[in-house]
Amino acid sequence: MHADEMPEQGEIVMATVTKVMDHGAYVSLDEYDGMQGFLHISEIAPGWIRSINKHVRKGEKKVLLVKKVNPRRGDIDLSLKQISKDQKKQKIREVKKYEKGNTLMQSVREKADLSEDDISDVEDKIYSKFDSVYDAFIEIGRRGGSSVGGLGIGKDIVGTMEEVASKIKLPSVEIRGVMDIASSRPDGVEVIRKILLGAIPDRNGGSATENAEITYLGAPKYRLAVTSEDFKSAERVLKPIVSEIQSGIEKKKGTFSFTREESKKTREN
Repeated sequence: MHADEMPEQGEIVMATVTKVMDHGAYVSLDEYDGMQGFLHISEIAPGWIRSINKHVRKGEKKVLLVKKVNPRRGDIDLSLKQISKDQKKQKIREVKKYEKGNTLMQSVREKADLSEDDISDVEDKIYSKFDSVYDAFIEIGRRGGSSVGGLGIGKDIVGTMEEVASKIKLPSVEIRGVMDIASSRPDGVEVIRKILLGAIPDRNGGSATENAEITYLGAPKYRLAVTSEDFKSAERVLKPIVSEIQSGIEKKKGTFSFTREESKKTREN
């Protein structure tokens, strides 16, 4: 990812442990073409370490902080204990994104019979607009080839990218809650049914990335779930549905309450 370069002090890197000794461990930096760095035992974990092998083992992947760089000598000092859980998670997500993007671009290369130079040129154009190649494919999967329009990528290549993107399971989020609905009217069941059906947006007329669904859990409870590409979009869909159902039920002299449940994200391919 960074050929012929050295990492900067304060940078967070992914590394593979290559050798473990009593006073520390040598690692190869995955994003710097296997460049070697050193992790001193004092930077592995807080406090006294009885056995270094309980913390680092040969072949393990570790997220590390670059403490010090000496370009003249080629020395890179690293730290494991100064990495927070959030930093570790973020770095792992970044690396996975890079690997997924690389896999997708290789599929484009094979299908379009492109050279490595061609692929490199396409990636450079993608990075002029997107943070990662994978992000570009997600946008193409959601909104089509126009997502990379104006970047100077050939139509045939964009068409191949669309074909590859169509096979991606797009990441999404789901927010949901349970509605407690009751009506004392003789035709209360039919009243509730009509209000619920009328509150769900026309799927054919709305966004392809958004979906709202109501599930009957057993009187008087119904679950409302909204799936979208991000939490902000999902909330934008859910709130008016809840408001419309509540208004409709109360106008018919019924009762309504809504209890949120835990939101969740879908896994990406």
